[in-house]
Amino acid sequence: MSDNAEKHRIVIVGGGAAGLELATSLGKKLGKPGLADITLLDATATHIWKPLLHEVAAGTLDESEQVDYLAQGYRNHFHFRLGKMEGLNRQKKEIHVGATFSENGNLIIPKRTLTYDTLVMAVGSVSNTFGVKGVAEHCLFLDTTAQAFKFQKQLLEMYIKNYIGNEGKTVKPLSIAIIGAGATGVELSAQLHEVTNVLATYGLKEPNDVKLCIIEAATQLLPALPAKLAQATQQQLTALGIDLKLGRRVVEVTPAAIITQDGEYIAADLKVWAAGIKAPNWLKDLDGLETNRINQLVVDSTLKTSDDAIFAIGDCAACAWKGHDGNVPPRAQAAHQQASAVCKSLVNRLKGEALVNFVYYDYGSLVSLGQYTTVGNLMGNLMGTVSIGGFIARVVYLSLYKMHQIAIHGYFRTVMLTLSNLFRRSAFAKIKMH
Repeated sequence: MSDNAEKHRIVIVGGGAAGLELATSLGKKLGKPGLADITLLDATATHIWKPLLHEVAAGTLDESEQVDYLAQGYRNHFHFRLGKMEGLNRQKKEIHVGATFSENGNLIIPKRTLTYDTLVMAVGSVSNTFGVKGVAEHCLFLDTTAQAFKFQKQLLEMYIKNYIGNEGKTVKPLSIAIIGAGATGVELSAQLHEVTNVLATYGLKEPNDVKLCIIEAATQLLPALPAKLAQATQQQLTALGIDLKLGRRVVEVTPAAIITQDGEYIAADLKVWAAGIKAPNWLKDLDGLETNRINQLVVDSTLKTSDDAIFAIGDCAACAWKGHDGNVPPRAQAAHQQASAVCKSLVNRLKGEALVNFVYYDYGSLVSLGQYTTVGNLMGNLMGTVSIGGFIARVVYLSLYKMHQIAIHGYFRTVMLTLSNLFRRSAFAKIKMH
């Protein structure tokens, strides 16, 4: 922390889209002029925009897309601390941070506490297994960068195991089952199909040696999109040879297969759970803060929790959606908007001015099927709801990520990073091979 004890201490827990954008903005507005001491705490050293984790899992994401928290903090006048929050003492205004260990189990950083004047919780979400037997033990998840890299490593190892030494032999196709037909499941299936073709180009596999399927309890893909767009996506995935098992509720996952409510036995070598989200379980008993049934911290219209010194943003916040039934949906665009609102509120708070009321603007939903197509709907006051697809949808989809990059890097660095990635992709492999 800063040596100047009189500075207002703002601690942000979680370096996802919301947390990193907030830390960067506050660092520029309050950290640089010395008006506040900004600290970002995260359990990992680097950031990847969560909607891109399916590309990490497939091995198609350029590693340069990772943001180093220490470097980001140095450039934008905030401190980064490595560690995982384990508890909260609201009376003392302290958070408890667990010890950090190396991969070999050696202690790197002991347990410690961080003191705050204002605390912002931005810890995101994790998969909701809904208590289904065997999911935690036998499924892979895509909640974190580490889990996405684990999936990618297992995927490549299975590809190689099936291929090396089996040339010319009849080998059972590698089977991958994705449980959940929301944006993550659909986008992952398209990325994996693309990877299959790239590996075939490299001479590692035949394209038809991998069987992909999506299992979904609902009778429609992509419940967040209109039925017309969901149907178009379904036709595209079917054309790619992806087996869609809709209207099948999973009741158990075993080491070898997935079992549905009607007794269907779906064998799979790799099983990915992408069927729902919740906030981390430890938020449920966080020193008396109010939470909902999926552990999200309940916030008011200013994104403040039941404690005046604590805010919550992103997927871990339950914020009522004005004019709608239910809460603001857990999307990247909501995290971006909430980070901007809380930044303004904290700047106002230090000036003795009122907090900002958060109003969520829904700009629609977009789903990318890799190189094949992009579909979605845009929403606005002038044109209402407009369905888009193909090239235009792809441009809009990419622009959402560019907005995130601009928020953390600024315009110039974002342009330079984009140009750098274009050159890198022409010289390096299309997928990560290690």
